[in-house]
Amino acid sequence: MSDYNEYYKTVKRHILTSTLGSNAQKRHHIHRDIMIDSITKQFRTLVEAHPSEAVNFRKVFQSELFGLSLKQAIGKDIESIYVEELGTVLSRDEIFKILVIDPMEGAIEVDWRDFFPYLKWIPNRSFEKRLQQMYSRREAVMKALIKEHMKRIAFGEEINCYLDYLVSEANTLTEQQMLMLIWEAIIESSDTTAVVTEWAMYELSRNPEKQNRLYQEIQNICGFDKITEDKLCKLPYLSAVFHETLRKHSPVPIVPLRYAHEDAQLGGYHIPAGSEIAINIYGCNMDKKIWDCPEEWNPERFLDGKNDSMDLHKTMAFGGGKRVCAGALQAMSQEIDEGGKEVLMRLLVDQTDLLSLIFQSTSQSSQICTTAFIDLHADDLEIASLVNKVKDSTHFSAF
Repeated sequence: MSDYNEYYKTVKRHILTSTLGSNAQKRHHIHRDIMIDSITKQFRTLVEAHPSEAVNFRKVFQSELFGLSLKQAIGKDIESIYVEELGTVLSRDEIFKILVIDPMEGAIEVDWRDFFPYLKWIPNRSFEKRLQQMYSRREAVMKALIKEHMKRIAFGEEINCYLDYLVSEANTLTEQQMLMLIWEAIIESSDTTAVVTEWAMYELSRNPEKQNRLYQEIQNICGFDKITEDKLCKLPYLSAVFHETLRKHSPVPIVPLRYAHEDAQLGGYHIPAGSEIAINIYGCNMDKKIWDCPEEWNPERFLDGKNDSMDLHKTMAFGGGKRVCAGALQAMSQEIDEGGKEVLMRLLVDQTDLLSLIFQSTSQSSQICTTAFIDLHADDLEIASLVNKVKDSTHFSAF
């Protein structure tokens, strides 16, 4: 992770100008419209074809988000690609696994030497080999995607994407830096939004009265019309739904480590230079001194005047300060607010309980655990502070 320096400021400016800034988001609006239409059509098709079965929400939504991230990053959704270094053609699902799933699983893999620093000189070859293989496969796929992009440009195809911008504007970037920047744009758009929206729909399916309130708000403001950006500010309850979901089910429960370059004072504590600091967002959002009944999912808490639904710092969902998440605008204005609202509206608009169908029970009294990175059954793994447990609930196939 880059320090807050000139390099960091430069690459953040690049991604905001080309992809995540307000003007860039307007340019990419058509991609989001296509994604939303595709998601809702797939939901209806699945529900109508198999009315007694649960719908795998994550599979549909995550696949569409991955396609959106590819369009924004390299200008095209890829169905398959030949990877020369691997000597094979990879399908879209295989590309997704290498670029998104494997790195996320690798991020929470534990090296036993971390618990015994005085034994760090002992090799852990199996761990190191897995990470190296993951790194090599990711790099090979990214090189293939960039190579394919360059071929399309050579054939005169007009493309408007993040990679184009980096090629034309970022003359000081090395090939390796460019590869990593494109990969980051892909992975960071492909998972967290799906996790938050998934949890929001789950909570709505468990709370019919809140689901009905949301439906009534959307109907009163939008009727049967498509939700447009000028109506977003008129839907306070839907904003509250997603802010409350971000609070209770933070997709990143612990902020990646930050390094203190100099002595500092924070909240009355002395932070010596050289310290590595991890911010426990999950703990902050479950603090009873700040939140009333924090274990409850209650969107109304953002409508009581105490909490501003537009105050992104309250839940620390996107960090804060100079290192605040560059994708906050896209997450809140597009996938979460606009995209999530439109998906929910279209599911609710005919007044049938399609949310309940999506999360319809396939087996009773099962225990489900989810982390921000991978999905695990409760008896496979238990991580106390990072796992949200759903006990004695219905088993829905989205997880």
